[in-house]
Amino acid sequence: MDRSEKVILTNMCMVYDGNRVLVQNRVKPGWEGIAFPGGHVEKGESFTDSVIREVKEETGLVIRNPRMCGIKSWYTNDNSRYIILFYKTDKFSGTLQSSSEGEVFWADVKDVPKMKLAYGFDDMLKVFTDDDLSEFYYYTENGEWKHKLK
Repeated sequence: MDRSEKVILTNMCMVYDGNRVLVQNRVKPGWEGIAFPGGHVEKGESFTDSVIREVKEETGLVIRNPRMCGIKSWYTNDNSRYIILFYKTDKFSGTLQSSSEGEVFWADVKDVPKMKLAYGFDDMLKVFTDDDLSEFYYYTENGEWKHKLK
């Protein structure tokens, strides 16, 4: 039995400073709205290096000591597993600057759920902020998409 599968690896990072979190108003068609910065893991790149690189590219900040805090996954139309590794850190330096991915700014974490969020980010935020949760995944049941938080 072959246990390998095609996988797309990505990351997302909650950069926080007390009750403030760094959010990005994403402009990419198909997944616009408020989310945390992140992006694809390049072939041969370590997961940690990829999240440090993505946050720098999208926010101008250099993060340190990102800690994995959860995961999100689902299957794409071509049956690839799409995985987002969730990280968080409160260690950063640099000057905040937006990118072509969208405007970045600080927000109180309690205000984030009231914003226009990117699709599914409301549940993703729960995984980032609730230490009892570590996984968000989509699955199909009787031809319908469903999701669970664990």
